[in-house]
Amino acid sequence: MTIDRRTFLKAGTSLLATVSGGAIAYEPVRYPPADLVRLDPDFSGFLYQAPIRRLYTNPDMYWAEGPAWSGRGNYLVWSDIPNDLQYRWLNDDGRVSVLRKPCNYSNGNTFDLSGRQISFEHYPPKVRRYEPDGTETVLAESFGGKSLNGPNDGVIHPNGDLWFSDPGYGGLSDYEGRSANTGSVQPHQKEAIYRVDMKSGEMHKVSDELFKPNGVCFSPDYKKLYAVDTGGSHYGAAAASIIRVWDVIDESRLANGRTFANMSMEMDGEVKTGFADGIRCDLEGFIWAGAGWVGAGYDGVHVFNPDGERVALILLPEICANACFGGPKRNRLFMTSSQSLYAVYTNTRGAHFC
Repeated sequence: MTIDRRTFLKAGTSLLATVSGGAIAYEPVRYPPADLVRLDPDFSGFLYQAPIRRLYTNPDMYWAEGPAWSGRGNYLVWSDIPNDLQYRWLNDDGRVSVLRKPCNYSNGNTFDLSGRQISFEHYPPKVRRYEPDGTETVLAESFGGKSLNGPNDGVIHPNGDLWFSDPGYGGLSDYEGRSANTGSVQPHQKEAIYRVDMKSGEMHKVSDELFKPNGVCFSPDYKKLYAVDTGGSHYGAAAASIIRVWDVIDESRLANGRTFANMSMEMDGEVKTGFADGIRCDLEGFIWAGAGWVGAGYDGVHVFNPDGERVALILLPEICANACFGGPKRNRLFMTSSQSLYAVYTNTRGAHFC
């Protein structure tokens, strides 16, 4: 998809200025927001009377990740991995507070069918569920007799099973976890995507095709699974920056893996390639991918139609690591972006409950 720099203003020009302590200094926005960019005139997922809001920023928040919406609690949770804590944003008054510290360097978060929070932790590398009575249950920590690398992101199937990725970033340095010091970009074993049968507790490896599987999500009908490959961070040119998709067979295994979308984009006559990270699907089957590592005009959220064509951009002044739909109507996109939390109302809804 070709984008001319005249198609958009500089990323961030329509966003809100900040002052100390995470407070927001209001600046009016001229509609339609310049940073909501339609590449396909038929794309209808944006509202042009809704601004991109910077809900929270903090110079001491180093890497915001893993947003998940609690419908029961009416709040958003997300992680700041290097600081080993989780934040919570309340929908009723916009208040932000620390939910947990420490939190085992959690990356992604989700909620199960009973509304219990599940976190994917870098160190120790585990998948943990927080119970209503305050206790905690470890759902996964090893496979094949070896420790997991560092769980990253996960999703719940309607049958209750948990699917999650294990790329191992938490085991590659002391910044987002603890270095495994194995001398390998695979801290403990081959990177993979797993399924946990929540009835039996048994764990299954469903794919190890990707170099470093990152964000994952299901299609609206749960018949497809999408996953981001960010292996280029450690495997170089051997790992294409793509989103991959598989057919889900018998609610338990994957087949027919193929490339869904490529993160390369032409800008001013030059092809730039960044990374996707966290992904979510809307009711129409469009994939909304947090993206970055290129700069202005690329960093933010990339929207792909069901055929894998890039149809829209949300431009942000920071790298967007992840996004999720939330709010009482599930029509607000929350974006964890480096040192800030952004949000924008959309003309669609998230396909899933968190």
